Amino acid sequence: MKARITALADAFVNTLRNCQEECSATIYEGNVQIQLVQRLKIPLHNIKSPVLVCEKAIPKPERDDETENSEVEDPAEPLLNQGPQGLTVTKARQLLSYYVISQNPTMCQGRNLALCPLWVRCDSSDSEGTCWVGAETICNGNKVTAVKMLNVSSKGPAIGKTSLITLEELKHTHTKMHRPTTMTTRGFATYNLFGSTVVENTVIESQSTVTVDFKWSNVQSILQTPPLSSTATLNIRIASGDMRSPIYEQYKEMEFVQILADGVSTGGTDWVEPLDTVPAMELVKALIDDLQIKTKAVQNQSLDGNQIPKARTESSSVDSSVFSTVLTERGDLDFVEQLWVKMRRSVTSYQDIVDCLKLVIKALKYDNIKPWIHRESSSSLSKLILKSYSKELQPVGLTGLAPVRMLLETGLDKMRRDYINYFVGQQLTTLKGLSYYLNTEVDLLEQVVRVKKLHHLLEMVVTCGTFLSLAYEHLFALSQSCLEHYETNPYDEDHRFQLQIRPAVISSFYQKEQPLMWGMEVSSGQGPKEVKTSWQLSDRCPVDHVNTDSTDFPFEVTVNGDCEESVHFETRSLCSLVSFA
Repeated sequence: MKARITALADAFVNTLRNCQEECSATIYEGNVQIQLVQRLKIPLHNIKSPVLVCEKAIPKPERDDETENSEVEDPAEPLLNQGPQGLTVTKARQLLSYYVISQNPTMCQGRNLALCPLWVRCDSSDSEGTCWVGAETICNGNKVTAVKMLNVSSKGPAIGKTSLITLEELKHTHTKMHRPTTMTTRGFATYNLFGSTVVENTVIESQSTVTVDFKWSNVQSILQTPPLSSTATLNIRIASGDMRSPIYEQYKEMEFVQILADGVSTGGTDWVEPLDTVPAMELVKALIDDLQIKTKAVQNQSLDGNQIPKARTESSSVDSSVFSTVLTERGDLDFVEQLWVKMRRSVTSYQDIVDCLKLVIKALKYDNIKPWIHRESSSSLSKLILKSYSKELQPVGLTGLAPVRMLLETGLDKMRRDYINYFVGQQLTTLKGLSYYLNTEVDLLEQVVRVKKLHHLLEMVVTCGTFLSLAYEHLFALSQSCLEHYETNPYDEDHRFQLQIRPAVISSFYQKEQPLMWGMEVSSGQGPKEVKTSWQLSDRCPVDHVNTDSTDFPFEVTVNGDCEESVHFETRSLCSLVSFA
């Protein structure tokens, strides 16, 4: 019997080793799929190193030659979309026993059996609701001295918390398994600070979320509110375009920039409904006429020897709030920026762009206007205006993509100056800190991406400042973190930016709320031989391969945050040690 079991363990471990070395999925015994995974999401376990995963192999639908190219729907096709499937607990434990045998030096002497940890996905069909079982080796140098066995189970959905485990019961469970001399308790919880809201029993979904993770020691009771001595980390994921945002208007401006960029990239443009009902040509003509009137007034007053009072472009007092500058238009818009403001709210076609630019160039050609522009402006239209000062204006071709590119450059120029005003003006960074984002030497479409990153940063700063009332020191730290991240990473609204924060700063947002997740662990032992007994309560199923059905619960119970009897899932992780020494 021992020889047969050892042979089965050898066969299994050889399959594991081949999978680990070749980094490709392998089928074992026809119905078990094994693959090496770089990162794995398992409740109550923070796994960041590669692990071997066993799960149920999903059979591929069989097709004969006659039906292979047929458009008739294959009834077996849904099997491909089922996602990962778990094995029975009995099968999972058998595979783990093979893994343990293979790691035991007394049974497999003289072999190099260094393997990644093994995790087996279970179907939760047993009474405990086991969803994962795992094993990982403990080594002393190159010698395996023990294997840590892990078991994760989850139950739910359920209503009410009267039958939840107590702190003493969890400690007793740990003591019974490990008989420790000392124990340590740690708590962890996640609260939602900003995201979807519920209005009249209707969930208003938001793609933006701000949650906070707490960690603390010496847990006093189950569902304890995190103490102010906790370590707190904000997780910030902001999607641009939330209509609740104070900078929604800036988002619409960025959206138009992206429309022009798509036009330059593809040659075709999907125009959106204009924000202004007045045609673009009329708005631009009025802008030029107004400038002509002002130009003549300046010339007349100069002849009279009178000085024109300088336009006031700066406030006499500085508002410490970043949002005062966000919500108001800059007072120093030059002619090109004013042109952009008019056109981006009214242009509905390629011909609109051409006709408006022709009006401007004609006025420049015949010396009808002398527009003022910012010295550092880099757009093509700004350069044309500079040449018009010395009457060096050359014929301009407004064909192909040239007009779209010209308008796009104008918008980028204006928005870059806006972001300088926001971030440098509020001392969240410096011009040097923005140099990567302000670079006009790179490709035009790359310039769009970099300005879009700045807008995403602004969305995060404004959201955290407006809705969470974060102080300057936190907004500064967030800005620096985001600027550094986006210099080396692509634009990604799904990325979660993290910010360490003192719990006292956000205490009013979480102390009276129910957590999205609350958990604790009881641990003993040191180093690799540390063992933990963990427990977690969450509002969502923490296991991705287990189907849960909450259709039996009334709607107001499952979504209404004010209801005390909310739906929850209870998850537990147990650990044991198999020693070979």
